[in-house]
Amino acid sequence: MANVTLNIGGRPHQIATRDGGEARVQMLGRMIDERWAAADRASGGSAERAFLLVSLMLADALDESQNRPPAGAAVSEPALLRIADRLEDLADALEQSPKIG
Repeated sequence: MANVTLNIGGRPHQIATRDGGEARVQMLGRMIDERWAAADRASGGSAERAFLLVSLMLADALDESQNRPPAGAAVSEPALLRIADRLEDLADALEQSPKIG
């Protein structure tokens, strides 16, 4: 196990991680620290509440990234799946219809 010190809001936090995971944990810590000042102001100085607010900010960003259409896409992924299903149904119907001619 490796130990990493994350500096969040000017305070050190020791975190254990598997060997080789240090850089990733440090990067994740920086993501928290980048949001800390805004969360700290909104929390009225409560570190516990600030961590909750940072968690909500990150959860919101995750939700947005999972649910927005890919860059350049005009429709959402669920809509594309419905279109694909409809096209498959139409192809099946065409294959089963009697041939004319």
